[in-house]
Amino acid sequence: MEHTNPNQWYGTTILAIQHNGETIIAGDGQVSLGNTIMKSTANKLRRLWNGSIISGFAGATADAFTLFERLEHKLESYRGQLQKSAVELARDWRTDKYLRKLEAMLIVADSEEIFVITGNGDVLKPEGQITAIGSGGNYALSAALGILSVDNNKDLSAEDIARKSMKIAADICVYTNHEVRILKVVPKKPE
Repeated sequence: MEHTNPNQWYGTTILAIQHNGETIIAGDGQVSLGNTIMKSTANKLRRLWNGSIISGFAGATADAFTLFERLEHKLESYRGQLQKSAVELARDWRTDKYLRKLEAMLIVADSEEIFVITGNGDVLKPEGQITAIGSGGNYALSAALGILSVDNNKDLSAEDIARKSMKIAADICVYTNHEVRILKVVPKKPE
């Protein structure tokens, strides 16, 4: 995500991976205001719907918190159906005059699917069960894909891949740091 407003606080690198039966989202801790680091230990990740859905944001922090709240309401309305909730949030984001001005992106995931929700009203399901957003997102995504392309890395856990990938992104991107947090999907209990 390009930092278009030097007076806006931005959270920057989020990576989601589904691999070997595990779903995780990783986020760095840096929040920037223009080219100044304002905080290095921010938490850009959230558990939703009793832990069975995890999410992370990149972009303007206040805008992302608004989107988290709206997504939680959608999940309540649609009983935890992630795809339906994501599509309805994106529809609101695209059509609501206030929401259209929000400068953030979300990644949301459950044990089966990952979605990227953008301010343009897009809901994207990535190919290959790996995606990333934010300033360092392309670095983290490239690193994860590179790690997985090596045969002897196929047995690594999703968390191991994410930690290695986020380290590479932080080594390259000035808007990403090494303070990485990880959330894993909590498996649903049988009904």
